[in-house]
Amino acid sequence: MTRHHMTAEGPVPFTAEEEAARDAEEAVVAAAAIAAEAVAYKTKRAAEYPPMADYVDGIVKGDTAQVQAYIDACLAVKAKYPKPDAP
Repeated sequence: MTRHHMTAEGPVPFTAEEEAARDAEEAVVAAAAIAAEAVAYKTKRAAEYPPMADYVDGIVKGDTAQVQAYIDACLAVKAKYPKPDAP
């Protein structure tokens, strides 16, 4: 599909060079979006992980149930926001 510039006289088709330049710009934007999505899960996970102090507290007290609860909570967050497959 040919792209156009909008002018006062109406639409003017892109030249071959303008089409190529726009394609290159769109490829850069698409690559950036893919890269951002590839690491977005890290930010989402970090916001929902339980405080690490809960884990350390369980270790210090020797409370294996507390440690396991922390691990289970982390695994639940990882399941909620899985790492995307490599392209």
